[in-house]
Amino acid sequence: MIASGGNRIEWAELPVAVHAAVAEVLGAPVARAVSQPGGFSPGSADRVETAAGTRAFVKAVSPAQNAGSPELHAREGRIAALLPAGVPAPRLLGAREVGDWQVLVLEDVPGRHPALPWRPEELAPVVAALETLAAVGTPCPVPDLPTARESLAGELPEWALVHLDGDCLVHLDLRADNLLLTGGRAVLVDWPHACTGPVWLDLLALLFEVDRLGDEGLAEDVLRTSPLTRDVDPGVLTTVLAGFAHFFLTRAAEPDPPGLPTLRAFQRVQGEALERWVSRRRG
Repeated sequence: MIASGGNRIEWAELPVAVHAAVAEVLGAPVARAVSQPGGFSPGSADRVETAAGTRAFVKAVSPAQNAGSPELHAREGRIAALLPAGVPAPRLLGAREVGDWQVLVLEDVPGRHPALPWRPEELAPVVAALETLAAVGTPCPVPDLPTARESLAGELPEWALVHLDGDCLVHLDLRADNLLLTGGRAVLVDWPHACTGPVWLDLLALLFEVDRLGDEGLAEDVLRTSPLTRDVDPGVLTTVLAGFAHFFLTRAAEPDPPGLPTLRAFQRVQGEALERWVSRRRG
């Protein structure tokens, strides 16, 4: 199993000005912060509690950690501010630009990531959340998002891209570390890659990891039974899976990005797993 995560910085390493910006959003200074593992960002990810007892989740990053990460945080802040209440996502409490730092303050969801390997009882609420997203997010309620074809142009081959048209709000980066289970439901976190596309795209992308790290046949069971995928041409799904296998293996051959030492290894393992899944589907 390849671990996700870069070299995360922690709350205590953030500049005093970032601490002050978070206190301004929350109305009181942070008294306690607990760094959260997971994900590929090298920035901070902390569950915080103020002296007044207010809880929140804080993310902060600067170009010193990774040159592209601040723009991802800024984009996530813009998208999170526009997500309607019905979308299973944390509420944005505030976004601040502090010098070259991008800071997001979000609702703290009192949950945990699904366990790996995936288990059916934890996958079920995630599938339900994606079905809710498809209902609430079609047509897409967030303006000016790119299409999935635009987001993945140059990454996926054209023979896969042609199947990605649709007008549903798509998260486009679903794995266990971007999901929280809480009170019998699932919440989708980290939205910088959101786009519009087919209602089945997020579920198919989530199943990359489920097939790689789950009970044998679990991913296929979901494809066969979920209303998001059960009526989709199986050949289309297989073609898109093959396109993503190409993407992961192409990226895996590139050098490690600064601050993201495990990303290429993850992409290699995922790409190889997708190739095996495609081979099984093609018989």
